[in-house]
Amino acid sequence: MRRSPKLLLISCLSLGLIPIAHAQSYAELQHTLEKHPSILSLEYQSNASQERAIAAMALPDPMVSIGINNFPIFDPSFTAYLPTHKSVGIQQKFTPYSGRDARSKSAKAQSHQLLAMKSQLLAALTAELQILLIEKKRITLQSSFAKNRDSKYTELVDVVESELDAGRPALFRLAEIEAERADVARELIELQNQSDQINAKLIELLGFIPDTPPQLQELRPWDGDISSFHAVKIEEASLEIRNHNIDEAKSEWKPEWGAQLTYQQRESGSNFQGDDWVSGMVTFSIPIWAAKKQAPKLRAANADHAATKARYMATARAVSNQYSTFSANRRAATQHIDILKQKISAIQDKISAQLTIYESGSGDYAPIIDGEIAILKLRSEVANQTARIDISTAQLNALTVQS
Repeated sequence: MRRSPKLLLISCLSLGLIPIAHAQSYAELQHTLEKHPSILSLEYQSNASQERAIAAMALPDPMVSIGINNFPIFDPSFTAYLPTHKSVGIQQKFTPYSGRDARSKSAKAQSHQLLAMKSQLLAALTAELQILLIEKKRITLQSSFAKNRDSKYTELVDVVESELDAGRPALFRLAEIEAERADVARELIELQNQSDQINAKLIELLGFIPDTPPQLQELRPWDGDISSFHAVKIEEASLEIRNHNIDEAKSEWKPEWGAQLTYQQRESGSNFQGDDWVSGMVTFSIPIWAAKKQAPKLRAANADHAATKARYMATARAVSNQYSTFSANRRAATQHIDILKQKISAIQDKISAQLTIYESGSGDYAPIIDGEIAILKLRSEVANQTARIDISTAQLNALTVQS
């Protein structure tokens, strides 16, 4: 049976598995994010690519040979047969520099891409942390407004009951109030459920539940350059890798040189003198099978480059659309808040007017409480839209590279 986030949190807290931090600064939380396992993994991979870039420039290890030549099997001897001799040789291959350089640059580009991915992931984790803290603040505010509304409903019940005692037809109004109070109770339950889910996500992100207010950021301006986006930076690094892969494929047509030096020794026999001599050899490869080997490799490298370029264009479109969507959400929430504030101001004016009538002895107090309840509802929505603005800001900032 699947456990709810609340039950999971309670059980973990009871076992002491989840530490709760108190009064941690946002800078400390950011430092915790920088040590996140996924961040460290990308950092280690980047370091590994840098090491591979160094190794790619090295020549192949030399080959050393030690042996005997023309040794008789049925009459073993080093002195009976003239061609019998011992030899020690060394061979070194020289792969094309352009190929080694291309592989080294490709590994360096992979390292840069991994660092770009690390930067993007850290920005995403930071935005996620900001959003979770913003949501915690929003839940706290909305819970406070909901509890105040419940208190106002209690006050309203007393007023309506007094009107009922005075002979006014307010019985139906009492039923409405109870229904609205039930809505408030359901809202508080839902807010608590959201709080439990946020705490579970914070544990997954940080390893503990922080007691830290959100650090709200100003929206970083975007100059319209798509290279300012993390995702595009990653694809640009992919294009650089593909360019170096093409250079490596082209280097396959160049000859692979080799040099071999062999020292040989013959011992003196009964009818011949011993002697020492040296043999040397230079080798080089010829791309005879280029149509079957080098040409397909180059075509594959060009195809990979074309695929990466297409993915680069698709990524640029997608991230630009994301930026536009988040910006639209932010503008809509700002406009919504302006409308809500106008409504609050209008209701406050009505409450003032109704209070004047009530104090004159010719009105009821229930409409005043109704107005206060309406204001609490609107302020709860203002808190929701304010969180929406802050969340959109965090999402927008996470898309662009911080200079």
